This record gives sequence, C-alpha cells and structure tokens, in this order.
Amino acid sequence: MKTKLYLLTVALSPLCAFSQSSLKPRIVKDAESVEQKVIEWRRDFHQHPELGNQETRTAGIVAAHLRKLGFEVQEKVAVTGVVGILKGGKPGPVVALRADMDALPVTERVDLPFKSKVTATFNGQETGVMHACGHDAHVAILMGVAEVLAAHKKDIAGTVKFIFQPAEEGITGVSSFGAKQMVEEGVLENPKVDAVFGLHINSIMEAGTLRYRPGATMAASDGLKIKVLGKQSHGARPWTSIDPIVTSAQIVSSLQTIVSRNVDISEAPAVVTIGAIHGGIRSNIIPESVEMIGTIRTYSEEHQDLIHRRIDEIATHIAESAGAKSEVRIDKMYPVTYNDPALTDLMVPTLEKLAGADKVAITPLQTGAEDFSQYQKKTPGFFFFLGARKKGIPVDDAPPHHTPDFFIEESSLVLGIKSLASLAVDYLELKAKTGK
Repeated sequence: MKTKLYLLTVALSPLCAFSQSSLKPRIVKDAESVEQKVIEWRRDFHQHPELGNQETRTAGIVAAHLRKLGFEVQEKVAVTGVVGILKGGKPGPVVALRADMDALPVTERVDLPFKSKVTATFNGQETGVMHACGHDAHVAILMGVAEVLAAHKKDIAGTVKFIFQPAEEGITGVSSFGAKQMVEEGVLENPKVDAVFGLHINSIMEAGTLRYRPGATMAASDGLKIKVLGKQSHGARPWTSIDPIVTSAQIVSSLQTIVSRNVDISEAPAVVTIGAIHGGIRSNIIPESVEMIGTIRTYSEEHQDLIHRRIDEIATHIAESAGAKSEVRIDKMYPVTYNDPALTDLMVPTLEKLAGADKVAITPLQTGAEDFSQYQKKTPGFFFFLGARKKGIPVDDAPPHHTPDFFIEESSLVLGIKSLASLAVDYLELKAKTGK
C-alpha cells in the first residue's frame, strides 16, 4: 500500500510543479499583501473573544467579509457557524478549509494594547474570556485565504468551501457541538467535499516552522465522571460510615495502573487523568457521596475500549469492597485526529516548497484533542501545525495554550495564509488534471 501511495505521489509531482508555475506565485504574493489586514483582524477578534456557540460578533464579521468577496454564504450553521462557498472558473473537485472561532474561559494576563477585558459566566462562575488557544488567528488567517483566492476565482479548478466553526472547545452539558454538529447539519455536502484541510497555531513551536504527522496525530478525548455513594457519618465516628472519600482515593490511585499495567504502550501512549474531586462540606462530617471528573486520551479504538472497561471494573469493585457503590459515566467527545496517509504524502511537498524543507517536519503524537477529527471521519483530511513562538523566547519559557499568558508571534500568520491557500489550489489542480 505504501509503495502505491509513493508511486502516485511521484507520478503527480510534475503536475504539482506545473500548477505552481502559474497560479501559486500570485497567491503567495497576494498573501503577503493582506498580511497586515489579517493581523488587524486577529487583534480585533482577540480583544472581543466569545465563548462557544456565542460567537455572534465574530460570525457577523466573517459573513460580511465573505459576502463582500462574492461568496455564497450560509449563517447560523450549528448555532453560530458560517460557511462560504467560492466556485472557481474551471470545473473540478471540492475542497474545504476550516477555522474554529471560539475562545476560552481564561482571564488574560498578557499586557497588550488589544488585551481582552471581556468577562462571562461559565459553569456558574464569573471568569475572564480569552483567545488562549489561537482561534482568533485561525479565523483571521482563513479570512485572508478567502480574500486571496477570491481574487483568482476564474483560475481555480473546482470549488473551495470555507468553514468557520463554533464551539471547538466544547459546550458543557451538550452532546453535539462544534464540528460534530456542523457535519450533522450537512456542511460536507451540497457540494460534497472531497478533502478538508485545517491548521492549528502553536505557541511552543518556532515561528516559521510547520509540523504534521501521517495517520493518528492527536488523541481521541473522552470525558469521565465517577460518583461514589457511601454512608454519611460524624467524622469522629468513622466506623459508622461507608467513607466515599477514602474509597475515591483508592479508585484514583488504581486508575493509574491502567496505563502502566494494562495498555500496551509500545503500540501507542494513553492517558487517564482525574482533574477534579468534589465531596464533603465540613471537616468533621464524612459525606454521603463524592464525585470526580477526568479525561481519557487514546489513539485506537482497541485501547479506548480496554480503558473504558477497566475504569468501570476498578471503580465498581473497589467501591464494592468498601461497601459503597459507584456510578461510572464515560462520554466519547473527540475521535482521533487522523491524517489520511495518501493525502498527507500528496500535500506535504506543497508545505515544503513554501516554508523550506528544513522548516517542515513530522511531529510526535499529540495528547491534545481536536474536533477537526469529526470532518476526517467523513472525508480525507490533513491537519497540521503552524509555529508561532515569540522570537528570542526559549522553548521552555513559551507560555502554553489554555493559559493566561498565551502569546503568539503575529509574523507567523502570513505562512498560515500561504499554506492553506496553496494546499487548496494544489489539491484542486492535481485532482482536476488526474481525474482521480
């Protein structure tokens, strides 16, 4: 299979070079001309962040921009999502480009002229709101790509569908959100999408670099909730209780043996994390129940099924041994972000020509999760990472994503514009010429 894919890539490479000889230089030049505009859009979105399914201001700006460019525009897809369709002047396949729009419940500490001062209520708590994962950059980049490709509409061989997606970070208490809901509402149909591309900016990677991985790239993410039911009693008379706190402590410790003793980590890593425990209200009262929540990360359905089964067995039997009961709930959130190997082999040369082969490399497996994986379940997809670490900052000092100090180097945005625009054009021309 790998040999066939290699031969296909070699056979198509002359066509790739041909396509780049005409339209590609103009796209690269136009990307540089819209760079400052994209930076201004990004700063505006950063200063006005919106939580998942609340991205009405962002969506309005996006929709108005796409209409001005002459796109067919659909609004309120999956609550606040926007879809723009650019039909090229030549017949060909359909490619989709995706950007996520939502911010996080994080209070910003970075001292910027466009620092977020927005607040909101999240899970019943007052919090700041911040683009602490770079989605503001994703939206701005894709708006720039739309402007660049619209200027060359007559030369595009096929159709480009622009997907501006809400709620990538999830919505508490909602089973279907973000990419999953967009797919359910038909975003990959009418016209049917043949391939989908997306990027994620990365504050740890060096600016000017690109990273990707064929096959499994980011982990599947499952939500975990365990409730331990005991018997309440006075803290001075613990023998009259069935202590859910002690029982929960034993469960948490034993859950760690799943990865260390049950999962074959030579195949792929896995993670079982308990992130919060709630139980009790007073020092001298043993409570009736304890609740804990956590996350599970895996890279295969086999490991996923194994871990789910072992969590239920461990929680159930430890609780029973203490005379307590347990209730285990596991919700499958995001599938594995899986880059189609053939599509990856086909498109990596595009990135190498743009950034330089020395700036493009394979990334290790990422334990973070991405709902871009929902699109990849339906159609071949390629998801990659755009480096944006501030110049002069050592990698160990770069603030990570989802933190109050998150910061990106804006000079990296232009490479994002060039990358997505070039991937779309190269894919469409290659497929149009080969008919495959």
